[in-house]
Amino acid sequence: MRQLTALCFILLFSFLTYSQDKKTLNIVRTNKAPKIDAILNDNAWKNVDEAKDFTQFRPEMGVAERAHQKTIVKITYDDNAIYVAAYLKDKPENIQKQFTSRDNFGQSDFFGVVLNPNNDAQNDTEFFVFSSGTQADAIASPSIEDGEDFGWNAVWDSAVKIVDDGWIVEMKIPYRALRFSNDDVQTWGLQFHRRFRIDNSQYSWNPIDRSKGNIGIYHGELTGIKNIKPPTRLSFYPFVSGISTSFDGEHETDLNVGLDVKYGITENFTLDATLIPDFSQAAFDNVTLNLGPFEQTFSEQRQFFKEGVDLFNKGDLFFSRRIGSSPIEQESIEDELISNNNINEEIIDNPSTVKTLNAVKISGRTKKGLGVGFFNAVTEKTEARIKTTEYIRDQTTQTITDSIISYRNRVTESLANYNILVIDQQFNGNSSVSLINTNVTRNGSYRDANVTGLLADISNKRNTYNVRGQVKMSNVNLREGNSTGLSSFFMIRKTHGKFRYSFDHSFADEEYDINDLGLNNRNNFNNFGVDASYQIFEPTEKLNSFRINTWVNYRRLYNPSTFTGTNFGIRFNAQTKKLMWFGARINFEPGKQYDYFEPRDFENKRFFIYKNVGFISTWLETNQNKTFSIETSIGTFTLFDKERDLFGYSFEIEPTLRLNDKFRISYELEYENNKGSRGFVDNINDDIIFGERDVVSIENGLSGAYNFNPLHALSLTFRNFWSTVNYDYDLFALESDGRLSTSDGYNTDSLEESPNINFNTWNLDLRYSWQFAPGSQLTALYRNSLFNSDSASTDDYFNSLSTLFDQPIQHVFSLKLQYFIDYNNLKNVFKKKSNS
Repeated sequence: MRQLTALCFILLFSFLTYSQDKKTLNIVRTNKAPKIDAILNDNAWKNVDEAKDFTQFRPEMGVAERAHQKTIVKITYDDNAIYVAAYLKDKPENIQKQFTSRDNFGQSDFFGVVLNPNNDAQNDTEFFVFSSGTQADAIASPSIEDGEDFGWNAVWDSAVKIVDDGWIVEMKIPYRALRFSNDDVQTWGLQFHRRFRIDNSQYSWNPIDRSKGNIGIYHGELTGIKNIKPPTRLSFYPFVSGISTSFDGEHETDLNVGLDVKYGITENFTLDATLIPDFSQAAFDNVTLNLGPFEQTFSEQRQFFKEGVDLFNKGDLFFSRRIGSSPIEQESIEDELISNNNINEEIIDNPSTVKTLNAVKISGRTKKGLGVGFFNAVTEKTEARIKTTEYIRDQTTQTITDSIISYRNRVTESLANYNILVIDQQFNGNSSVSLINTNVTRNGSYRDANVTGLLADISNKRNTYNVRGQVKMSNVNLREGNSTGLSSFFMIRKTHGKFRYSFDHSFADEEYDINDLGLNNRNNFNNFGVDASYQIFEPTEKLNSFRINTWVNYRRLYNPSTFTGTNFGIRFNAQTKKLMWFGARINFEPGKQYDYFEPRDFENKRFFIYKNVGFISTWLETNQNKTFSIETSIGTFTLFDKERDLFGYSFEIEPTLRLNDKFRISYELEYENNKGSRGFVDNINDDIIFGERDVVSIENGLSGAYNFNPLHALSLTFRNFWSTVNYDYDLFALESDGRLSTSDGYNTDSLEESPNINFNTWNLDLRYSWQFAPGSQLTALYRNSLFNSDSASTDDYFNSLSTLFDQPIQHVFSLKLQYFIDYNNLKNVFKKKSNS
């Protein structure tokens, strides 16, 4: 108790004693905007203060610029935008300038501008320009996973020019891309970044201490901004798209016309809406064979649900793939079909996804750090089409004389509304308290859901300690009644210095369920964890960076309160002076582990026992600046159990070839061989049947891109995933004590269908994109796909591939044109016409 009191005193004292020195840069208004051409001869750049004397913070901290790599930045503004000019000195032969798509850093040098109009150290807007001319932008905050959200895109202008002693960047950042107050005099947070890709060093204008705190607390300040007014932030993105699909002799075409809108409700709050969504060009999912008890999930591919969702992601209660996913009763209708002597029903159409009708986001943050977010989406009613055949039978002769065919629709997902409300208060430049509520309401007597979470993320002022806490409650309204669940999370950690540690506790009861709009694979747990790590912040003789961490986890069920397992491990990764990454990982689960999920009998709390699992892996990545680079990894796992002969291994290799700055191609091969694993197969009467199996998986992937320039790109993505599962003939019955027994004599002949699997899937995307105007893009896409799953588990890879090619292939061709319209430009055009 005394130790806890002392720690609380230290945290409180730290809040009161920390301060950070900041550089300042005074900005002067220009009467004439500079031309964005990377030629710095405009009057706007004369007699303007310079930001210079950059300092390295990665891999080493506190190192001054070298004489031939000086950076000089100038900044000015007018009523419409902030303008930035940077002279980045370097030897031209050392400038890395690989062409990439937007937001893809690749192997390029970059210059970055970070603006924080609230000057709160927590809500940054970042703009990057690469030496190739490509742009990237993001919003950044300590509350965002990985710190930055590059799904956010703004429309702004930049130009790059390579010169004899380096390269020049010129930028125009319109006020519509920023959120700021309408105060007469303003001071903004400001930071400049520069990266040299040849040695992976990075410099900043205001010095950064990587050993503690979030990067935002090390910003300098931009002073002198006067009498600027937030513009009418209204942008339209009308689009038209055509899609042609052919599959198994059937051909379908569709034409879509729609509109996305961005509107600044106030100076700090923005509305984003997709009024007629079109997600036809979203990338395909990397589908694999799923043998586990939990659902297979995929990352978000739709731009609207990726952009500007940092507020809504708090507490991990928002999994956007729930919107427009499979209907909740898509599979259950199979059990309702009638099949007897007189009547037979069959499904002739059963949609696998639900159409999203519209979606709206409103989000922003006040000058005092209060963030508010509201999200709403509506999905349409979805129905399966069922054909009913009724046979007329002569009762004397028992012959069928006629039949009646009718059709009926079965609702698999009713009209549904999804919404989220978030209130988030930031303070002290590094802390926040949040309240979030998610709600799903379905029309009619279908499942509804509501989840509320209270979150806190608090660091002391010196950024040396951090405490996180979460309490979340779910309420699901089912036909048979309501179900209310509770979950919590607590962590305290040291967040400064080379040696760091943390302690965490996570809990969920049996009723906790957020899966209508969130994602939790399991509930009913009461877990404890301890982590410790050591890392260097200054390079050694041979290493740029090095980090090693270790962990111990202790797991229990909440109900019944019983031990389920434990594990401990160690991991390290490092980078050499020659920019080669390498690392290794070891994890061990000692003693008996009790798996309550593999048996798929959650009501009766059945469990499966295994023990002494060990896993080890290592990986290597060579310098990607080279013409040829390679990533590779290898791993193996086994059970230290004399009653089991489990042994598995895997490897991955990905060579990459950069033929020039425009063309890059890479091939990826993953192989996994798992011999002797045991898992759930089926239920026979009241018995839970397990089998021992050999699982082999091979994944081939090919990706390449040819960038004609920063605005034109041609890309190819191909993926083939193949997996076989071959069960031993004799099967096991799960005993009440969690062990497996063959005494009941079950084998694969006891099952209605063979459990063996041959799973094969193929996808290919060929895409051309052209940004023909700021924010406007033309995209042409050709896609084909194949799929097959059967029980031919003894087929080798090439025989399985031959079978796959015998399946009907789906061809998709789509063309989409999207145009950016800024209301302010449109207004000026009409004003000029009116004046003339």
